[in-house]
Amino acid sequence: MTPSLRILGRDSKTAKNALSVLSAALRQHERAARPGAAALDMRFPQKGEPLREALEEATRDGVRTLVLWSFYSTELADALPEIHALRSAFEGAPILHLAGGPHASAEPEATLREGFDWVAIGEGEKTIEGFVDALLEGADPARTAGIGRLDDGGDYRSTGQGEKIELDDYPAFNVPDRRFNAIEITRGCIYACSFCQTPYMFKAKFRHRSIANVREHVRMHTRENLRHVRFVTPTSLSYGADGETPNLEAVEGLLAACREELGPEGKIFFGTFPSEVRPEHVTDEAMRILRRYVDNDNLVIGGQSGSNRVLASALRGHTVEDVTRACEIAIAHGFKPNIDLLFGLPGEETEDVEATRRLLQTLEDKGARVHTHTFMPLPGTPLKRAPAGSVAPELERDVNRLEARGRSYGNWRDQLELARSLESRQTPRRRLPVRS
Repeated sequence: MTPSLRILGRDSKTAKNALSVLSAALRQHERAARPGAAALDMRFPQKGEPLREALEEATRDGVRTLVLWSFYSTELADALPEIHALRSAFEGAPILHLAGGPHASAEPEATLREGFDWVAIGEGEKTIEGFVDALLEGADPARTAGIGRLDDGGDYRSTGQGEKIELDDYPAFNVPDRRFNAIEITRGCIYACSFCQTPYMFKAKFRHRSIANVREHVRMHTRENLRHVRFVTPTSLSYGADGETPNLEAVEGLLAACREELGPEGKIFFGTFPSEVRPEHVTDEAMRILRRYVDNDNLVIGGQSGSNRVLASALRGHTVEDVTRACEIAIAHGFKPNIDLLFGLPGEETEDVEATRRLLQTLEDKGARVHTHTFMPLPGTPLKRAPAGSVAPELERDVNRLEARGRSYGNWRDQLELARSLESRQTPRRRLPVRS
């Protein structure tokens, strides 16, 4: 008899996309691997009390349960107390906790020592298929590619990174469970900015979903009476490109296909969250294409610093002049630019701060808004051991002034605390007891 298994996805604002994609992969896999079998029992309780209640129900039902977690390094203060409390509350119950996402991939052993039973490392689609198959078939899930665990002696063991996939082979969202989200059109990033986890989790290479496949996903949207579409990509105007030069023919082909499927009443959001634009890609030709197809009136453009020295050190691959030029071109074509800036990057000196202050004034004069961030030493990046970012008092005064005028927004204050928390975790941690 096939062992029973209940899968609970710990839902949260930042985990929604990952859970939708992974559960979609499981739904597709179960149709192919177990035709005619009962559908997997998958549920998506919200983090916190709803998850606890779902585990209490599973315990009463006597069903073996797998809890899927996905979180960023910045969410440790939220995730760790919850896993500690759940382990204590349900000790001895047939419950397994599998952690994935950027933090678990970057620090798999440390994640396990916080109380998780398993970690998924890297891309999760094939890993979750193999892991669930092993649980259902009574096989050893430790042999699954892309899995890490602690052995009986408390030593870390891993089967390495999860297998890379072709995006066309997997759904971008989960129709059977009505979990819809932005369509991932590109995975990986060639730019490998030293502060960003994306290229170091998915490798510094672009993989694109084909236009035909995106069209089919948009068609699914319309069948479900969803009349808008957004995209997940590290750099939207790199769609279809192999290297640094944009492939605007591919970009226009993508947007035209979406418009044909959605019709004139549908909404296309491209070049805004979560599909930002690199400044050197903002050209008159690119803006004419976007103006023809998209419905967003703003563009999110990555600027990061007003210092060319700091930009070069962070491997950004563009200049401050590219940022100001992008702002001018975007405005000329009717877009409102929102410029991402990242304060406190490693090696920043007084003259670099002054350069960023000058850029703030320039952007305000041109009519842009500034989206503010503080540098955080994220695990899995070349800057993981760097000191937490800080914001100079004079720069803080400038930002406060811009915020009061509605010309700046962002979570840079909260990120100051998150950055210090991440820095404090850089020291070796004590060895926690291993779950039996």
